[in-house]
Amino acid sequence: MKLKRYRSKRKYEPILPGPREWPVVQLSRNKKEFIKEVIEEAYGRIKSNTRNKTALIEELETTLYKEKARIRQTPWKVDPDDDHEFWSKVKNDLLEISQHKVKDEEKANKILHSIIERYAEEIAGNFNTSHYRFARGVITFGFNRLLNAARIKKLGGFWSSELTMNDKIQINGEVEKLRTLAKKGTVVIVPTHSSNLDSILIGWVIYTLGLPPVIYGAGLNLFNISIISYFMNSLGAYKVDRRKKNMIYLETLKSYSALALKKGCQSLFFPGGTRSRDGRVEKELKLGLLGTAIEAQRANYQEHGNDAEKIFIVPVSLNYHFVLEAPSLIRQYLEKRGQERYYVENDEFSSSYKIITFLFKFFTKGSDISVSIGDAMDILGNKVDEEGKSFDSTGREIQPKDYFVFQDKITVNKQREAEYTRMLAKKIVKQYSIIARVFSSHLIAFVAFEIINKKNKKLDLFSLLRLPEEDLVIPYSEFKTTCQRIKNKIEDRIKEGRMSQAEHMDDNIDNIIEHGLLNLGMYHSKRPLIKTEEGDITTMDMNLLYFYRNRLDGYGLEKHI
Repeated sequence: MKLKRYRSKRKYEPILPGPREWPVVQLSRNKKEFIKEVIEEAYGRIKSNTRNKTALIEELETTLYKEKARIRQTPWKVDPDDDHEFWSKVKNDLLEISQHKVKDEEKANKILHSIIERYAEEIAGNFNTSHYRFARGVITFGFNRLLNAARIKKLGGFWSSELTMNDKIQINGEVEKLRTLAKKGTVVIVPTHSSNLDSILIGWVIYTLGLPPVIYGAGLNLFNISIISYFMNSLGAYKVDRRKKNMIYLETLKSYSALALKKGCQSLFFPGGTRSRDGRVEKELKLGLLGTAIEAQRANYQEHGNDAEKIFIVPVSLNYHFVLEAPSLIRQYLEKRGQERYYVENDEFSSSYKIITFLFKFFTKGSDISVSIGDAMDILGNKVDEEGKSFDSTGREIQPKDYFVFQDKITVNKQREAEYTRMLAKKIVKQYSIIARVFSSHLIAFVAFEIINKKNKKLDLFSLLRLPEEDLVIPYSEFKTTCQRIKNKIEDRIKEGRMSQAEHMDDNIDNIIEHGLLNLGMYHSKRPLIKTEEGDITTMDMNLLYFYRNRLDGYGLEKHI
């Protein structure tokens, strides 16, 4: 697939006349009323899932148990000061019910309402127009400076303006279509997720393309950092706490997303749920927030009929040569997969990164980033044109509203909508595999790992990761020949519309290998691939090599090694 290259130095005016018309501004202005709506919606959802008193009390007890465990095992600085006090009161209230000292159902409903209210207040974001403009300027100015910091002498100092974010980030794909659809309906951007940098990167892209500001779910842990918390609290971010797995919290979160979409707020969330721990492009998605887009579309059809505003889903692939958190991410993956078969070794990145250091180190490196905008679809995964019209796989125009009709009436059917969500997820995953751009670093990591794997067929993954150094050397001639073969297979798949690659992949194979070696894991203390003094290829860290190898997993390229 030849993705269109968007020249990011072109200036775009915002697609809406002014901030007063942004739905996110209206939402923030009426924040209290919106939170009340969220509470009411979540309460209704949970009551419908717990149809009797016993089921509700069991759910409340489960929530209490999980929250007490969270406070004890994984406390965060950003947690409310009264966390322990609140949940102790919930415990006492549930004890009163169990001892039949009060009316069971009435008391249980009050406890449920208080928990939902607490969650809704925590989740709720804010948007401040003046803060948005200020943050937009600071981010653009600051990141441009960071890009030049590593070249102080060459470019004339930290304040040089020779390099900009436009030089660092390449935007490709269906940009004009995205901008057009943002004028005609509500856009939900669903990016891949591999790095803590992703939220900031996609925010810059949204600003650069002149799109309206979006609401987006940001990990609550990021609000631990004062400066990041300030910007996020002012830019429409709502808080997502991945520690909270109970049904009451998840239903409150889904209610927040669904109601915001219904009100026309452009939205962004990472459907993978969290950063990819193994380096792969997402193959399975979390369906909770994704399903809220379908709920919101159905609700709009119920309320407005044929005049309902459409919701468009736009997959986006974020492509890097290296991921700063790769050592800790792959370690977490291997710990979970291998359990007792994998033993964690000491690693200098075992502690979490400070966000400011993280950004500085990333932007002062010379490696490029690519953002690929996929083809938009409706909430059922059907292709849409620039006018927002939906078409099925045969090219026949269809009406998404018809998918919600039963006996000539739009109805609520949770089982049906759950199936539509699964259909949509599959379409998004398929788009990811097409628009994820192959970099030189991905190619050489894949080839190197698979050559070693092929020579040790009888070993399982964990034995392979512990091979001695002498078994990890690959003759350069063999490596080059195999890289060329895999490159040819990638080009075949590109012609078939199944893959995409960066422009630097059009070079000759020796230059591609050198480019990949320069960029692959360039920040890591142990490089995934290096050249030996004899000119052969080897690795300093098999775990990292496996992480970067996984970027090309799922295309069937292994059989050509």
